[in-house]
Amino acid sequence: MKRFLYILFGLIAVIVAVSCEDEGLILPGEEDNTEKPDDGKKPGDTDNDLCNPDYPDTGWAAGELDWVFDMNVVPEIRITVSEEEWNKLLEAYDRDSDTDTYIHCDAQFDSKGESHNFEDAGLRLRGNTSRRRPEGNGGEKHKRDNADWHHCHFMLNLRKFQKDDAHELHNVRKIHLKWHKDDRAYCREIYSYDLFRRFGIWTAAYSSYCRLWIHVEGDKEAAYYGVYEMIEAIDDKYVKKRKSLFGDHNHNLWKCRWGATLNYNDINHATIYYDDDSGSDYTYELKSNTDNFAAAREQLIEFSRNLTQRKGQDFHDWIASVCDVRLLLRTYAVNVALGMWDDYWNNCNNYYIYFNSSDKNNYKFFFIPYDYDNTLGTSSHCGVQDDAARQDPLRWGDTGKNPLIGKLLEFDDYRAIYVEALNELIAPENNLFYWEASVARINAWHAMISDYVENDTEEDCEIKDRPASWGNRYEYRLLDPSPEVNFFRLKAASIPEE
Repeated sequence: MKRFLYILFGLIAVIVAVSCEDEGLILPGEEDNTEKPDDGKKPGDTDNDLCNPDYPDTGWAAGELDWVFDMNVVPEIRITVSEEEWNKLLEAYDRDSDTDTYIHCDAQFDSKGESHNFEDAGLRLRGNTSRRRPEGNGGEKHKRDNADWHHCHFMLNLRKFQKDDAHELHNVRKIHLKWHKDDRAYCREIYSYDLFRRFGIWTAAYSSYCRLWIHVEGDKEAAYYGVYEMIEAIDDKYVKKRKSLFGDHNHNLWKCRWGATLNYNDINHATIYYDDDSGSDYTYELKSNTDNFAAAREQLIEFSRNLTQRKGQDFHDWIASVCDVRLLLRTYAVNVALGMWDDYWNNCNNYYIYFNSSDKNNYKFFFIPYDYDNTLGTSSHCGVQDDAARQDPLRWGDTGKNPLIGKLLEFDDYRAIYVEALNELIAPENNLFYWEASVARINAWHAMISDYVENDTEEDCEIKDRPASWGNRYEYRLLDPSPEVNFFRLKAASIPEE
């Protein structure tokens, strides 16, 4: 009976085997060996609209992002690179594993009956602690037809070397290609960005699945890298697409890495600089309007001073004058529901901010969520936390160190926005974070990608419902409905009532 109910909840009829070793997809219950009739569908076809629901209005994107990052399909991306250029990439990594060196490549993007070809695009490696060598070991050059391929993150920049409209894909010029590092469930970051969109958080980047091939010329066949996530790049183009929502697009976009507390008491000890293509990881890195770096830096420091030093009603009114508080708190409600501990409030990490004016005191400030692979039960001893499911959402981080969110929640009206948003997320009727809706959504995605997971790296060749092995709470599951282990149910139980 439980098995029957689970299948109903999941809205999925077939559990597909995806293991390189012919092991089954690890889901709750016993394997279903009953033969299913041929319904004429291709892998990835679905009978429901779980993959691509009615998101809140995104007319500002003119359908461009919705076409590229379509959760109903799995596009094919084929990259071709000369052996000389590929070896340049390997050598650049060996000199500096943080390299941002681009190599020349050709790229083909196939989706929904359209094929787009881009000659002389740019490809580089991406990632912080997750950056890897895409082939072999240090010092080795490409081994023709005998390569030891490795999963790694890439940036595909269609306009890196050719600055024309022909080098854009439906007005998209950069795509992050991200392997599912530490996520054998192949869904955590996809789920996270999808939930932001479902909840109307327009500042979140778009994301969806794809399949990736890399062909080094001279090899008989392209290397199939498997199912990847593709993510919209957060840059000046990202801001420009949302100009009507930001209010302006020519101003200060900052990437904020570990140590970015926004606390005035330590900001002068942080590294603050602009993106200089050096590969250096600055704590606060200006990604746009870099010609006006000095003024942007002053604005950032003045913002941190006001954020840290203003108190009581003075702070309450000031933050409302420079920020859409409701949008910020609803964004953070999603962040906390996802169990994102490697974030601003708990670990002073992984976010962007945008100021829609370069005036030191007259602007609107926007918080932009970023990097959601360590979520949904991948928990860690970090900051004030040791359990991402059960941690009190009102005490997610150290407000004395990272003041922005905790100071907002000191006020009844602001706290009410946040708590209301958390409860809206978990309400069954909203089909957002509620566990049954979430299980159904992930099952539908697994049905779409499962035939494509096995790959030539021989890494991550099966879908498993497990958090990262290095986490401190390995028992958490996404698809097992048991209230003792299901992350969605445990997280919902931690949320205070309205």
